[in-house]
Amino acid sequence: MADQTPLDRFKQALTGTARALSHEPEVEVAWSADNPAQSGRNFRVPLPGRTLPPAQAKEARGFADSFALRLRHHSEKVHAAGAPPEPIARACYDAIEQVRYEALGATRFSGIRDNLSCAVEMRTASDPIVRADEAKEVPLPTALSLMLREALTGEAIPERAQAGVDMVRDDILSRIGTDLDSLTDALGDQRAFQSLTLDMLRNLDLTLPETPEDSGEDETGDEDGETPEDESDTDEEDEGEAQPQTTEARGEMADGEADGDAEQDSDGEQEMDDGDPSDEEGEGMQPVRPNRPWTDLPEDFDYTHYTEKFDEVVEAPELCDHEELDRLRTYLDSQLAGLQGIVTRLANRLQRRLMAQQNRSWDFDQEEGLLDAARLTRVVVSPGHALSYKIERDTEFKDTVVTLLIDNSGSMRGRPISIAAISADIMARTLERCGVKTEILGFTTRAWKGGQSREAWLADGRPANPGRLNDLRHIVYKKADEPWRRARRNLGLMMREGLLKENIDGEALLWAHTRLLARSEDRRILMVISDGAPVDDSTLSVNAAGYLESHLRKVIDWIEKQSPVQLVAIGIGHDVTRYYKRAVTIMDVEQLGGTIIEQLAGLFEVEG
Repeated sequence: MADQTPLDRFKQALTGTARALSHEPEVEVAWSADNPAQSGRNFRVPLPGRTLPPAQAKEARGFADSFALRLRHHSEKVHAAGAPPEPIARACYDAIEQVRYEALGATRFSGIRDNLSCAVEMRTASDPIVRADEAKEVPLPTALSLMLREALTGEAIPERAQAGVDMVRDDILSRIGTDLDSLTDALGDQRAFQSLTLDMLRNLDLTLPETPEDSGEDETGDEDGETPEDESDTDEEDEGEAQPQTTEARGEMADGEADGDAEQDSDGEQEMDDGDPSDEEGEGMQPVRPNRPWTDLPEDFDYTHYTEKFDEVVEAPELCDHEELDRLRTYLDSQLAGLQGIVTRLANRLQRRLMAQQNRSWDFDQEEGLLDAARLTRVVVSPGHALSYKIERDTEFKDTVVTLLIDNSGSMRGRPISIAAISADIMARTLERCGVKTEILGFTTRAWKGGQSREAWLADGRPANPGRLNDLRHIVYKKADEPWRRARRNLGLMMREGLLKENIDGEALLWAHTRLLARSEDRRILMVISDGAPVDDSTLSVNAAGYLESHLRKVIDWIEKQSPVQLVAIGIGHDVTRYYKRAVTIMDVEQLGGTIIEQLAGLFEVEG
C-alpha cells in the first residue's frame, strides 16, 4: 500500500479504532469539511491538514471516539422515551446524555479522554458561551454539560468558556443541590441516569413535574425495554441522525453571528413517538393573523403577538440591489457547478415521474377507433369481428400549485442554506417543465433579540405574557405565476450575509398556507424546508417554555387533519418527523434524488 497517503492511513486507523470501540464491524469513517455528524454507522469527522497537525488529528479522533461511544453505550429508544417536550429542557437533556456516554470512555481510557477534550475545545470555540457578557446570555445546555463533564471526568472547563460558566454556576448549584453527585453514581445505567437528569431539569424549572400517568408509562417502558448496550446495537436509531456537537449549537440566538440554536440541535435526536400530547389539542385552534379566507379555522391557538406593526412581507429584490442579487446568484451557481450531472438526472427523473401520471391510457375492445395491434390475429381469423379497436383517453391530472417554504434562520447559515436554495432551484425548474406552478417563500425575523417589537414592549412597562416578541420578515422569492427565469436570481439572496436571523415557524406556515388557499388550483401542496424547531430568543425569554414549538405543533396538526392543503417537510441535517407526519431528512444535495423525488411525486398520485 505504498501509494497510500498519510491521510488514507490515518482514516483506516480511525475506522478500525471506531469499530473496536463501538463493537460495530460495519462502522465507516469519512472526512467532512462541514460540521462533524453521525448517521447510523457512518461517521463524518473533521478533515485534518495533509501533514496531520497533532491538534487537528486529536479533534478528528475525538469526534470518531464520541460517535463510537454513542453506538456502544447509548439507546435512542430509552433516550426518546423520557425526552421532555420543552425545547430548552430537551436541549439540556440531549447535552447531558452526550456527556454521559463520552464520560464512560474518558474515565476508562486516557487516550480517549485527550481526544474528547480536543473535540470539546472545538465545539466550545463557536458556542455563544464564549461571547456571553452577562448571565442571561449564557446558554444553559452548554453550561450544564461543561459542569457535568467536570464533575464526571475531572476535566477542566475550557478556558474560553470558564467565564460564562462562572456566571451561572452558583445559581445552578443552588437549585440542583447534590444532583451532580447522583449522576456520577449512575453513569453506567442510562435509564437511571435519565431519571436523575429529568429530576435535575425539574429542579431548574425547565420541565413540568412528573404526573402519575407519566410514571405509569415509564414503568411499562422499563418492563419492555432492553439494556442500553443491547439496544444500541439493534435499534432503528442507527439509521437516524446523531449530532455530537450538542454544545456547539446551543442557544445560538444570543448572538447575531451564531450558527445554530438549542431547539434546532435537539432535533438531531429522533423522538420515539410522533404523536405528542399537544397534537391532540389541534382541534379548536385559531390562526394568528386575522381575516383568513379559510372559514373553518379553529377558535383558539393559545398564541398571540405583541404587535404586528413592524412585521413585513417583502419581495426579494427589495432587500438588495440588482447588482448584488446578480453577484449572489453567481455565487449560488458556483455551488451548483459541481452538481450539474446530479441536477440534470434529478430533473429528468422527477419529470418522468410526474409526466407518467399524466400519460394517456387506452380503452380496449372497442367497436371503433384505432386498430389494436394486439388483436391482429383476431382480425385475420375473423375480419368482421367488431371489438378489435382501441380508443385513447386522457387520465385526469389535477391542476396543481406547489409552495416551497424555506427556513431562513441563522442556524441555516453555510451548507444548509445552500442545500435549501439548490433544492428550491431544482424543484422550481423541474415542476415548471411539468406545467406545475411553483411559489418560493422564505421566513426569518428583521432583527435579533426582538427588534422594534421588543423595544415597544419595554417602553410599555414589560406587560406579562406578551406573546411573540419580534418583527417578522416573510420573503417572496418567486410568485406562483412568475416564470422561473425571471425569479432565478432572487434565490441568490439566501446567500447574503446578515439575512438569516431567527425563525418563528408557526406564523410562517400560516402565511404560506393562506397564500395557497387563495389559489384556484385543485391540488395545493406546501413543502417546508427547515432544520429544526422554531426559535426566537426574545419571545422564549418572556413566555412559557415551548411557546413557539407548541404553536407550531398545533398549526401543523390543524393543516394535516383539516386543511385541503397537502403538507410535507424536508429536514436539512435534522430530523423533523417529530413535527410533521410526512417528512424526510437529507444531509446533502446528493440525497435529493432518492428522497425528494419520492416525497414530491407521491403527493401527485391520483387519489382514489
